[in-house]
Amino acid sequence: MTKLSVNINKIATLRNSRGGKVPDLLKVSTDIQEFGAQGITIHPRPDERHIRYRDAHDLKPVVTAEYNIEGNPIPKFRELVLAVKPTQVTLVPDSVDQITSNAGWDTITHQVFLKDIIAEFKKAGIRTSIFIDTDLKRIEAAAAAGTDRIELYTEHFATEYSKGNNDVVKRYREAAILAHELGLGINAGHDLNLKNIEFFKKNIPNLAEVSIGHALISESLYLGFENVVNMYLHRLQ
Repeated sequence: MTKLSVNINKIATLRNSRGGKVPDLLKVSTDIQEFGAQGITIHPRPDERHIRYRDAHDLKPVVTAEYNIEGNPIPKFRELVLAVKPTQVTLVPDSVDQITSNAGWDTITHQVFLKDIIAEFKKAGIRTSIFIDTDLKRIEAAAAAGTDRIELYTEHFATEYSKGNNDVVKRYREAAILAHELGLGINAGHDLNLKNIEFFKKNIPNLAEVSIGHALISESLYLGFENVVNMYLHRLQ
């Protein structure tokens, strides 16, 4: 079964909009795990507009499932990850002012940089993953950089699938097959939702984990957290 990691950035956004501690990020994380999710994901950004760096520390004793911290490996982020020691760190090449991630790494151009960062995290016992597009040469370069996993950037899949273009999944399948042959674990994330997750899962071999935040939180406004988490788990079986 593919694991479900819930990105709780939007919960932090709601909390920050009024100040204080409502909704309680730690309570929500505990509940999501009790509802069956196998992981919690956070993506702190330098401006701390949603997840704060302090949250990453506070969540450590609360997250008993897999703990995934995403972000651009600037010095401050690297210090945070090495201090918290999550299960997994996902390297994402987003700029300081980006609203959301919109591209994977150019692992060919940045291979030396990524190789050094990955070695640093792996030495600390932290599993590494690189956020990446479906370009096969870049997946080969990711493997050469020493990463444990890749996370396929799925916005293009979600957009095309919503238009009825089911063939778009083929490039993701080819990427996943190559990654597996290279000894990499396969994660996926960005714009996956209840409408497209089952089709994606069925067509991507060896899919270890999906990270879903915005869609899952939005769907939960109508259907409730416990119900939505279990709907995802059912589709991922």
